[in-house]
Amino acid sequence: MRTADISRKTKETDISVFVKLDGEGKVTADTGIGFFDHMLISFGVHSGIDMQINVTGDLNVDGHHTIEDTGIVLGQAIAKALGDKSGIARYGSAYIPMDEALGFCSLDISGRPFLVFNAEFNDEKIGEMDSCLVEEFFRAFAFNSGITLHISQIYGKNDHHICESLFKAAAHAFKAAICENKSGEVLSTKGVL
Repeated sequence: MRTADISRKTKETDISVFVKLDGEGKVTADTGIGFFDHMLISFGVHSGIDMQINVTGDLNVDGHHTIEDTGIVLGQAIAKALGDKSGIARYGSAYIPMDEALGFCSLDISGRPFLVFNAEFNDEKIGEMDSCLVEEFFRAFAFNSGITLHISQIYGKNDHHICESLFKAAAHAFKAAICENKSGEVLSTKGVL
């Protein structure tokens, strides 16, 4: 079973993450930042991954450490649950509409982390979450999961809709990438990822 349980404690955050890749999209997220919890829950529900995420962070400073460190630990848990990446489709792409907004994600579970992030938000905050931290989350997630991740806002006006379309696009792309391939082997000419 593809599961992982990771904990990480620093002077800024105390985080525990459990993931079950072959789940039912059952998610609990408690980061102290309501909109961020909403995005994490959306990611789990739409990817079909069971996740339990508990975070205590220095929100008296701001949300940066909480959001970035959650990306780090979630990425590490995903990488551990994937193991040697054998038997997966590896690639996934998805367009997701959210009212007037359209988000796109294409990813490769390659072991070569990279992030291309093309989205612009109109306001400094979405709820109590700094909008600039959306990119920081995806960067931390990509680099700690070993995923090449391309995320783009195709268009949109409402920041909530733009952000949610990006998280859901990432979820659906990830869901496609972790599906079993027919051979059960690593999908690479090298034979390893």
